Amino acid sequence: MSNIFKTKLNAATIVLIPACIGINYLGKLFAQFLKLPLWLDCIGTCIGAALGGPVIGGICGAVNNIIYGLTTGDNISLVYALTSLGIGIAVGITARLGFMETFPKSFVCALAGGLAAVIISTPLNVMFWGGTTGNVWGDALFAVTQANGMPVVVGSFLDELVVDVPDKILTVIIAFLILKGLPAKLKALYDVNAEIERLD
Repeated sequence: MSNIFKTKLNAATIVLIPACIGINYLGKLFAQFLKLPLWLDCIGTCIGAALGGPVIGGICGAVNNIIYGLTTGDNISLVYALTSLGIGIAVGITARLGFMETFPKSFVCALAGGLAAVIISTPLNVMFWGGTTGNVWGDALFAVTQANGMPVVVGSFLDELVVDVPDKILTVIIAFLILKGLPAKLKALYDVNAEIERLD
């Protein structure tokens, strides 16, 4: 428990951060290009969080949003850097608690990341976009809630919920499969309890 937020700052971690940011960036571009009803912008965040812990996961998530926003002109991404920070921290904490060790357990990481996204994004949605998310599925549900006289906050919460939880489940599944394919010696470089510092 005492090592949950401990971070191993070595060469491997310094390389990990831009690699994970790149994975996030490409995932988001892919989803937007194909107009998918999911974000797919946190795969790298989840990998960074599982390997390096919540601090590295949070950095990967937040910095990706900032870079994406500045390079594509997508100002919405800048606002949601806070959400990505929260996702990285939530997944990093649950991964450190052992919930990324097996496939069934990884769903706890997915739910933690999804709920963090919903809780942080909902007030941002209400403040900046009147409760919508810009996602086709979520905003369709939001429109139904408003047509039925539900409060904007409740509609926005449900809007986020139907998008973020499935998105994070798919994201964590992809991240889990990638992590399982990595050599044990490589993963040991990020283990805060390991003595191994080299690949050879």
